Amino acid sequence: MTDQIRRSSRSVLTNIAEGYRKRQYSRHFCSKMSDADAENSETLVWLELALTCNYLDDASFMICEEANRQIGHLLGFMINNPGRFK
Repeated sequence: MTDQIRRSSRSVLTNIAEGYRKRQYSRHFCSKMSDADAENSETLVWLELALTCNYLDDASFMICEEANRQIGHLLGFMINNPGRFK
C-alpha cells in the first residue's frame, strides 16, 4: 500500500511537470493537469484505505487529506485557467 501511495503521489508531480513543459498548448496542458488530478484522487483513496486498515492514525490522515485537498484545488484552478500559465 505504501508503494501505491508513493507511485500515485509521484505521478501527480510528474504530470504537472510534463504539462507545464507543454503549457503553450492549452489542451495538452489541461490534459496533463487532469491526469495529475486523477492521480491525486487515487492517492486519497489509498490514504483512506490505510486509515480504514489502521495503518495510518487519524492525525496523520488529516494532515495528508488537507494537503491532498489543497493540491486538488490548485489543479482545478490550473485546468480552468490554462492561459495564466503560458
